[in-house]
Amino acid sequence: MKIIQVVGLGPGSIDTIPVGSLEILRQASHIILRTERHPIVEQLRKQGIRFSTCDDLYDSKPTFSEVYQSIVDRLFFQVEQFHQIVYAVPGHPGIAETTVKRLKEQAKQRNICIEIGPGKSFLDDLLEKVGVDPADGLLLLDGTDLQAHMLDPGIATLIMQVYNRDVASDVKLTLMEQYPDEYQVVMAHSVGINDKEQFVKCPLYEIDRLADIDHLTTLFVPATTDASIINRQFSTLIDIVRQLRSPEGCPWDRKQTHQTLRKYMLEEAYEVADAIDRDVPADLCEELGDVLLQVALHSQIGTEEGTFTIHDTIASINEKMIRRHPHVFSDMHVQSAVQVIQNWEQIKQQEKAEKGQVADSSFLHSIPSILPAMQMAYQLQKKAAMVGFEWEAIEDVKKKVKEEWAELWEAVERNDETSIQHEFGDLLFAAINLARYLKLDPESALASTNQKFRNRFSYIEKQLANAGIKLGESSLEKMDKLWNEAKKFEQTE
Repeated sequence: MKIIQVVGLGPGSIDTIPVGSLEILRQASHIILRTERHPIVEQLRKQGIRFSTCDDLYDSKPTFSEVYQSIVDRLFFQVEQFHQIVYAVPGHPGIAETTVKRLKEQAKQRNICIEIGPGKSFLDDLLEKVGVDPADGLLLLDGTDLQAHMLDPGIATLIMQVYNRDVASDVKLTLMEQYPDEYQVVMAHSVGINDKEQFVKCPLYEIDRLADIDHLTTLFVPATTDASIINRQFSTLIDIVRQLRSPEGCPWDRKQTHQTLRKYMLEEAYEVADAIDRDVPADLCEELGDVLLQVALHSQIGTEEGTFTIHDTIASINEKMIRRHPHVFSDMHVQSAVQVIQNWEQIKQQEKAEKGQVADSSFLHSIPSILPAMQMAYQLQKKAAMVGFEWEAIEDVKKKVKEEWAELWEAVERNDETSIQHEFGDLLFAAINLARYLKLDPESALASTNQKFRNRFSYIEKQLANAGIKLGESSLEKMDKLWNEAKKFEQTE
């Protein structure tokens, strides 16, 4: 059987290599080092141990992921040639060694045995020097593949593989999504190598400006209880809501149900829409937080009732987005946004069939009846258009609007109240259809006009107040003049 023995070279001193690993290296005929850039390599040469390295691969590929796979491919090629080889890596082979992880994952299908030998990690020395007990919680992360969602500021974090300033810069920017620029961190260099070991404490923003960043550099990020940092975590919101709903929590929150919270969800959604219309990012941020609170509350109630949890809620939307975007997450190809919508509806119907849900006889059943009338009209028209129920040209829509306008005034002249209501509704419906043809959202267009009316009327109020005139006491002519002044101010802004 073909065998790859993996051993660790320890932190950087010949004294730290386990006796077993050193003996394996002395007896092996074919040794490959992941990198020659390790303090112990020169000492191996002095002992007559011969080897080749994978350093040439680091400059041959654009990403670390591709470099690691190239190393794995080389090892598999070599073991096919020689049947048994030794692969030596810095530190411990089981800690922060992506190549070893990939070897183990891919070896079985090649019928190759991977034997993991002994090694000492620099972590033993590092954790002792920075005063961290792993039992209190510890995150070990790879600096070459660091993402903000991996971080937990409440837990001490070690970021390894900070090879150079480019990696340090990427790590810094990722950490700044969770930590303030001035947050104190420690850059550790050459840990376990007595004459070279360094620990540099500095603010986060300086880490990529430090000297001596190399393949033996690790970043230590201390845990924090600082509220300004902890409060940025989604998990903190879940903990807060759980506490609010606990027996020792808030009486108001404890008595809420899905039904009693329904109106608040609607209110918060409208407040988000209002913040969007007013184009105030700070307000939008706050209102989105209020919607997120509603999601957390409903999920906590679900947890208590044993029906669903916040994790079920998140999993549901993640799975749905992946499933309904096969052109992104699978091999489907689309040519237009229209095709995306058609695929979405088709997948949606498949999901219902798989759940055993009997489809409603109406194609329009999926449009919620609770929508505001204008939004419902827009969605009904939009969905009907998907199956060809659509005017061919905008001229047809304009003709329809004029037709409904004429029919409304015929009803007005007859003083037929029932017909007036019906015909007015038909006119609005036709106008909404015109907005759709013009690529407009009628709700947004009307919201914009509403805000414009507010602004102009507020101008009238202020000008009348400055003149000592109360609302209701001014003539229409005076107010109309002020209205036109307000319009002029808008045009000059």
